[in-house]
Amino acid sequence: MSAMREWLVAGALVESDGCLLLVRNLRRGGFEDWSTPGGVIDDSDASVLEGLTREVEEETGLVVNRWEGPLYEVEAVAVDLGWIMRCEVHRAVEFEGEVRVGDPDGIVVEAAFVPLGEALTVLGQCHRWVGEPLGEWLAEPWGPADARRFSYEVRGRARDAFEIVRL
Repeated sequence: MSAMREWLVAGALVESDGCLLLVRNLRRGGFEDWSTPGGVIDDSDASVLEGLTREVEEETGLVVNRWEGPLYEVEAVAVDLGWIMRCEVHRAVEFEGEVRVGDPDGIVVEAAFVPLGEALTVLGQCHRWVGEPLGEWLAEPWGPADARRFSYEVRGRARDAFEIVRL
């Protein structure tokens, strides 16, 4: 069996006036979903927060000057597909700029501040390992001192037929 591919991802919780910043992603195979801004931390990034700051600016135009976190970490292991994804989610404490999309990867096609009450509905199409931890945080927000870990096992090879188990 070949080695598992691993990557580190970071996600941003950016709130303003009772709304949460979400981005609409156009994925391979024509799948579309909403998520918080963020992405893969590159080898060229000096740190997770530097990479997250870069991703948020690319995807939304906003520049985050101060972070807190991580608030939670997620690990998803897809044995059948041969990958492990680890994600750190941080909260933007100070940010500036206007929302505009300029994703060089062409995945993010829209960004918007969504009222907290609607955020879970919008997130209904995203993977369980994205929506579930965020839903728990939205229902009862906690700070970095109470950081949580979420672990998932992803079974199957097709996105629309995944069996996702929370461990």
